Amino acid sequence: MVPTVEFSRILPESVAEARILFRNVFSQSESEEEGVLVERVVHELTDELDKEAVVGFGAWVSGGLIGAIFFSQMTFEHGLQAFLLAPVGVETNHQGRGIGQALIQHGLNKMKRSGVQFVATYGDPSFYSRVGFESLSEQLVQPPFSLSQPEGWLGQSLEGRDVKTYSGGFTCVLAFNNASLW
Repeated sequence: MVPTVEFSRILPESVAEARILFRNVFSQSESEEEGVLVERVVHELTDELDKEAVVGFGAWVSGGLIGAIFFSQMTFEHGLQAFLLAPVGVETNHQGRGIGQALIQHGLNKMKRSGVQFVATYGDPSFYSRVGFESLSEQLVQPPFSLSQPEGWLGQSLEGRDVKTYSGGFTCVLAFNNASLW
């Protein structure tokens, strides 16, 4: 029997569980150092959960958090309602089952309903293209710092526009205001 996965917002009482999840996922997939780094970013993001600048969503099985994503506000030159999707993590033993994609789609739908027009992310194009993200030009949508892997700069319109119509520079929340993350 396949367990039922439930999606909901990450609330302050789930923050510690989210931090542990990200540390474990990134320590196992990348390195212990990467796990510590991502946990620190999540810690900084979750400090902002009570404000409108950061929103988190989780995937839950039998009351336990098995996946999580965060959206953090991007402030564009043009006043565009935009958010950055990062990080994304699913427990290793639950990966490959579409949970991450379903969680991202859930989050994108909620963000769209709240008036968000555009979402960017910085990650694996082969994964994020499965949930509608397209390559972005650094010259068109300017990230806050130079990118170490420009092919991973991706975006998605939540209002049905071509991502090539979005342009300008943006600033990000404090958790991502660090050149080493880009």
